[in-house]
Amino acid sequence: MAVPKGKVSRQRRDKRRSSHWKLTAPSIVKCPNCGEFCLPHHACRHCGQYKGRVVLNVEEDK
Repeated sequence: MAVPKGKVSRQRRDKRRSSHWKLTAPSIVKCPNCGEFCLPHHACRHCGQYKGRVVLNVEEDK
C-alpha cells in the first residue's frame, strides 16, 4: 500500500492544482449573411438571421 513519505505543503499542493482551472475563450465565427462575429449555433445579433432565416427582429440604427 502506498503511503506518503512526508506532508505535502499547501504551496506545493496548490501549485499542482493551479493548472486545472484555466478558462478557455469562447469560439467565434463570422456570420455568413453580414460578416459580423457571433457565437456558433446562435442567431446573429446584428442581422437577426440563423441558418439563412430571419429569427430576430433587429431595428436598424438611424
